[in-house]
Amino acid sequence: MTRTTRRPAPALVGGIVSMLLAGSGLAVATAAPAAAAECTDEKAVYVKEEPPALQRLNARFAWTLATGKGVTVAVVDSGVDARNAHFKGALTAGRSLVPGLKPTTDAVGHGTAIAGQIAARPVPGSGVIGLAPEAKVLPVQVFYADDEQSRQQGVGPRPDRIAAGIRYAADHGAKVINVSMSTPTSNDALRSSVEYATRKGALVVASAGNRNVSENKSDGPRYPAAYPQAVAVAAVDRGDFVGQGSIHGPHVDVAAPGTSILTTYKGAGDCVLEEEEESTSFATAYVSAAAALLAERFPTEGPAGWKHRLEATASRDQRDRRDDSAGWGLIQPYEALTALTDGTVSGPVAPGSTRPPLAVAPKPAIDLRAVADPHAPERTAALWWSLLGVSALLALALGGALRRGRRHRAA
Repeated sequence: MTRTTRRPAPALVGGIVSMLLAGSGLAVATAAPAAAAECTDEKAVYVKEEPPALQRLNARFAWTLATGKGVTVAVVDSGVDARNAHFKGALTAGRSLVPGLKPTTDAVGHGTAIAGQIAARPVPGSGVIGLAPEAKVLPVQVFYADDEQSRQQGVGPRPDRIAAGIRYAADHGAKVINVSMSTPTSNDALRSSVEYATRKGALVVASAGNRNVSENKSDGPRYPAAYPQAVAVAAVDRGDFVGQGSIHGPHVDVAAPGTSILTTYKGAGDCVLEEEEESTSFATAYVSAAAALLAERFPTEGPAGWKHRLEATASRDQRDRRDDSAGWGLIQPYEALTALTDGTVSGPVAPGSTRPPLAVAPKPAIDLRAVADPHAPERTAALWWSLLGVSALLALALGGALRRGRRHRAA
């Protein structure tokens, strides 16, 4: 998860206190008490502007081809607050794996923000809308809060509960499963849940990791993102650059906007999150939404096909290379919806195919055999005529000299 700073319209600032799950290294976040000047779930405050990330991702072009209609995206997180008007008609029946809670409640606000980025519906007076605005959201609540008391009470985040949430989502129709959490330690339950979801036809999209909330600040794999079937997401800042706040490593597949995120806030209206640092939690949500667009347009390609489209069409400096900060680059939903995936696209190899070897034209052998000159007769005739001409000129010159000599003797 992520540490965030929160701002309602027009420019009020708050904060979120980040913590780390003891023992597991699972990065999560809990909300600080809201002051009167901060985003609050006591009063709906709407922002008229459209989320800036949608412009950077060319959402309006992508929506001419897909809107996520008919696709269910599971948000395995802190729940999704159904009181927010942006979720009217957007939520399906989910499940809370935390005893005594409902999946449509969210004390933290993290899951609600993620769900808004994915599939928030339009609301009068608000510009907030999800990147997949007609997708359905399946809320799967796997923790209530991240503090010492919550951990002692068993309602904090745990890898085994997240794994169970992934399995539940796969069993209940989700085609995309958003996991905006990460741990540096591989876990058998997490690994098997990702493999299970993939076999069921669901793509797991997960955070590549945030350095600022991790006890282990070194670069390297984070899970479940690093499992080969999943999509590991890094976060870019306003300049589309992956900074040091995002964990780097060979597990990173793609990147997406993770700064200045305008989205839904708890049961109220809108809020700007993560103004100062990029967050892979929020970047993951946009990749999940893009995957939902692909799932609508290319339902038969499955998780591997959707992942390949995201990677192959991502924006990067060198088309045939990835790096450990942004992976294959910043996602481009419209390009992913329109690309040919016949193995000719530069970048990662398409599922079920191998990269064909580069065709090298053979060097032609030099033939040293004598070849008859087709113009030899003409050249020979021209030579003889030249010789005859020269002979005639010489004869004329010689004749003239003799005649002058005879005249001289006669005189």
